[in-house]
Amino acid sequence: MKIDFKHRQFAHCESGVTANLLFHYGTDISEALAFGIGGGLFFGYIPFIRLNYLPLTTFRIATGRIFKRVTQRLGIKVKRQKFKDREKAMEVLDSVINRKIPVGCQTGAFWLPYFPSAYRFHFNMHNLIVYGKEENKYLVSDPVFPRPVVISCEDLMHARFAKGAMAPKGKMYYLSKMPDHIDFPKAVIKGIKDVCNSMLKIPIFLFGIKGIRYLAEQIESWPEKLGEHKASLYLGQVVRMQEEIGTGGAGFRFMYAAFLQEAAGILGESRLYDISGRLTNTGDRWREFAVSSARICKGRALETETYRAMADILRDCAVQEEELFCDMKNVMAKNRRLFLMPLISGTKCQNNKR
Repeated sequence: MKIDFKHRQFAHCESGVTANLLFHYGTDISEALAFGIGGGLFFGYIPFIRLNYLPLTTFRIATGRIFKRVTQRLGIKVKRQKFKDREKAMEVLDSVINRKIPVGCQTGAFWLPYFPSAYRFHFNMHNLIVYGKEENKYLVSDPVFPRPVVISCEDLMHARFAKGAMAPKGKMYYLSKMPDHIDFPKAVIKGIKDVCNSMLKIPIFLFGIKGIRYLAEQIESWPEKLGEHKASLYLGQVVRMQEEIGTGGAGFRFMYAAFLQEAAGILGESRLYDISGRLTNTGDRWREFAVSSARICKGRALETETYRAMADILRDCAVQEEELFCDMKNVMAKNRRLFLMPLISGTKCQNNKR
């Protein structure tokens, strides 16, 4: 059984899967628009959660939230399932494919054999689409690869039931009903509201702009607190989370900037174009942080590339992003025609320094 499914390559797995599933049912949505409607941009430094024994830094909302928000806001009904039994999970997957329905699956990237060896690490939140089966092999549209791939039943089952942190537990999902009409402006506004709140208003110091400043403090203290070797491991983990796991900190900012350009057209709000350009600039600054930090980790740092200098780059990013998200919130608030739901804690931007 093979579904007539169009594979499109994107930068990030979940937003790519979301865009491709909607496209299959006739809704032509870009990855950036899916990411923005899903309120995907986020920041959190959570030292008590470990990934590969090192503190977690996240540049996006939790896995699954983008898809959930997009489908809810566009009025799309979804069927989700998890399993304890591996064979049962594969049987149900086969039954849905036989109905000519493409299926999204959460998997462990380490167990996907088509991943290059350098990228096969234990990351259990990788999303892909299964759209067919031929004999004992599944046809897979993985949005971060240029072409569809083929995977054996055994390998896919292993990936769907990978062990460890955030184990997928055979999770699968598919679209069960599309609406007659989609209100994109309303969905876009809700997505912008989410990001403004998460970057500016979460009171916990680990998240949003506060979280960026907190990470800067930690980075500056690492050499003395942890020693050079462990400090380089911690810094390397931040870079890995930023640039290698998913689309990363800079990449997500470029994607959200592209979303703001689309949002400006959808909402008829030209001021979002300027904010888009400013966010692209902060993305460049995050990438500068990653390149210099990588040189520190490899022992190739320039004289000016120190832990303190890396912390200062993040503080600069925090200043720029606080200003642009405040401006974005105020643009929406001043235009009552667009601002359908108030942001929490009023409309005035506060200084988020910890």
